[in-house]
Amino acid sequence: MNASNQRRQFLKVAGAALAMIPVVAFTNQAFAATNAGMRAALKYQDKPLAEKSCANCMQFAPGASATAPGACKIMPGDTEISPTGYCTAWVKKP
Repeated sequence: MNASNQRRQFLKVAGAALAMIPVVAFTNQAFAATNAGMRAALKYQDKPLAEKSCANCMQFAPGASATAPGACKIMPGDTEISPTGYCTAWVKKP
């Protein structure tokens, strides 16, 4: 392989790598996101308030395991809700 072919190959690989940066950034955002505005409005905290925790709230959608972060029906787009968290929208599961 001569120098110009090596240069072309390098530019192709570098261009592909640069093109993937927004895709990777978007993918990471899609998997782990918080809704800071709603968290503030609902006074979300990562610790429970007495017996009130996200794990026993009607609005909580559990994660992959009992200790994994989940989602909240009240906080759209937030996938980092702690099962041991609490907010003012807490409603006891029946």
